[in-house]
Amino acid sequence: MLKNILPRGRSRSLNRTQKAAIAGVGALGAAAVALTAVPASGQTTTSEAAPTAKVAYSTKQIQDVHAGVTGQLAGASQKVAAIEAKKEAAAKKATAEKKAAAKKAAAKREAKESTSRSAQRTEVKKAAPKSYPNNLDGWIREARAIMKKHGIPGTYEGIHRNIMRESSGNPKAINDWDINAINGIPSKGLLQVIPPTFAAYHVPGTSKNIYDPVANIVAACNYAADKYGTMDNVDSAY
Repeated sequence: MLKNILPRGRSRSLNRTQKAAIAGVGALGAAAVALTAVPASGQTTTSEAAPTAKVAYSTKQIQDVHAGVTGQLAGASQKVAAIEAKKEAAAKKATAEKKAAAKKAAAKREAKESTSRSAQRTEVKKAAPKSYPNNLDGWIREARAIMKKHGIPGTYEGIHRNIMRESSGNPKAINDWDINAINGIPSKGLLQVIPPTFAAYHVPGTSKNIYDPVANIVAACNYAADKYGTMDNVDSAY
C-alpha cells in the first residue's frame, strides 16, 4: 500500500523527509493496532503488581490523646465532686440553721409561757392575799406583817403581853373611868389607844376604825416605837 503514495513519474528513491514521514505513519499504525487490543471494559492489565508502600506507625500521638482525655475526665470528676460537696455543706448548714431557729423559737416560747405563768401566779397572789384567822393570834400575826413592811418594830410576845394587860383580848374594850375618859377621850380597842393618838399614828392601808383589831395594834405599836423604841419596852399604861 505504501507504494501508492509516491507520485507517478518520479524516482522511487526516497529522500530523508519522505523516510521520516513513512516512519511516522508506521508508528501511528502500530499505536492504532495496540489500541484495538484494549479490552472493551476500558481497563488495562499489567503483568506485574505495583510495589506496596511501607507505612510507619507511632503510638506517641495516641498516648498523648489518651492522657489528655484522662486528664479531662479527672478534672470533670473533681468538679462534680466539688459541686456535690458544696451541695452537701449547704444542706448541712440549712439543717443546722433550721434546728437552731426551732430551738430558739422553743426557748422563746418557753420563756413567754414561763413569764405568763409567773404573771398568773402574781395575779393570783394579788387577788387572793394571805388570810389570817379572825382571832387574837391572827390579828397579831397580820399586824406584824404590816408593821414589817413599814419598819415598825415589835415582837409577837411583846404585843400579846400588852394586849392581855390592856383589854384581855377584847377588840371592843373601852376605858370609861381613867383620866382620858374624864377628859372625854377614852382609850379604846385591844391596846387602849385614845382617838387622837390613833389618828396621829394610823398606818396607811389599815382600817380607820379604831376598834378594828389590826389597825389598833399597828397604830399602837407605831406610837410605842416613837415613844419607847418598841412595844416590847412597854410594861404598864403608856
